[in-house]
Amino acid sequence: MKKVTFKDFMSKHVDIKFWEWELIKLKLQQKDFKKGELILKAGDVCEDVLFIEEGYARAYVIDQNGKDYTWSIMFNNENSRVENLFLLDFDSFLSGRASRLEIEALSDCKAVRFSKKDLSFLQDKSKNVERFSRLMSEHGYSYLHNLLLDRQTKSAKERVEEFLKTKRHLLDIVPQYQIASLLDITPQHLSRLKREINIDE
Repeated sequence: MKKVTFKDFMSKHVDIKFWEWELIKLKLQQKDFKKGELILKAGDVCEDVLFIEEGYARAYVIDQNGKDYTWSIMFNNENSRVENLFLLDFDSFLSGRASRLEIEALSDCKAVRFSKKDLSFLQDKSKNVERFSRLMSEHGYSYLHNLLLDRQTKSAKERVEEFLKTKRHLLDIVPQYQIASLLDITPQHLSRLKREINIDE
């Protein structure tokens, strides 16, 4: 599957000049994570933005009874959207509060990283970086807005059908119970709906 580099992704949204990219490159760092490694731990402050280039990761929250709920699956291919490409707790990154999310590598992952300090520096130096950051913030709000509305207004079957349109390949990669919690249904309900929609287990 075709991957998108961070430079290509930025260029889709803003017209990055040569000198701007040369400046950005000075701040980018390559980060590799092994399968099962925690990329972000609940209770820590999220101080970095990571753009995933290869592999799969999962953001989740653990309730007081120790049960985890999938918030997002991160990956980079032709099916990915903005919310799948970044590894971070957006609220913690913006506010400096402790993260409530944990992010775990579901496979070996490669990402590029820049810190909050570096992002602030780049925003000061480049209007295009500032604009890109604003666009990503707007998208983050839009994603959360629609996620909450969909969970309140769409049926479980509609949520599963939407998932199959955009992320069907994850059925072969991510455990079913994690996909079920992402869709806010039980694994048993997901199995029934997959049979109803004629998706093989």
